[in-house]
Amino acid sequence: MIGERIKSLREKKGYSITKLADLAGVSKSYLSYIERNMQNNPSLLVMAKIAAPLDSNIEYLLGEEHLPKLNHEEMLDEEWHSIIKDAVDEGMSKGDFQALKDLIRSNMWKDNRLEVNPQSGSKKKTSNIIILHIDN
Repeated sequence: MIGERIKSLREKKGYSITKLADLAGVSKSYLSYIERNMQNNPSLLVMAKIAAPLDSNIEYLLGEEHLPKLNHEEMLDEEWHSIIKDAVDEGMSKGDFQALKDLIRSNMWKDNRLEVNPQSGSKKKTSNIIILHIDN
């Protein structure tokens, strides 16, 4: 499913496998394996790298029904514009913003994966995820 969604989005954008691999910073052969479902378990970091140039997100690649449609003008007031401008002025890149967004999403996903143990009534972690993003 992940590979099919990546391929479909890539084709809609008019990207070749080579172009998407370059934009995402992953190898062409690895991307091809993912698209052909020969690699069924890419890391969240790899999926985030692939999702960004496709204007997508990890949730959609994992099976969410629809890409979120957001009206950015309604969401971003003057304070948001100022925060973003300051971050960019201080050297934050688009990749940094994407990595931060993906880290927050993975933490929210992890928090939602907490299950209640029926015998003790206590919560038990079912997954731990760490995302590391390094810009050169």
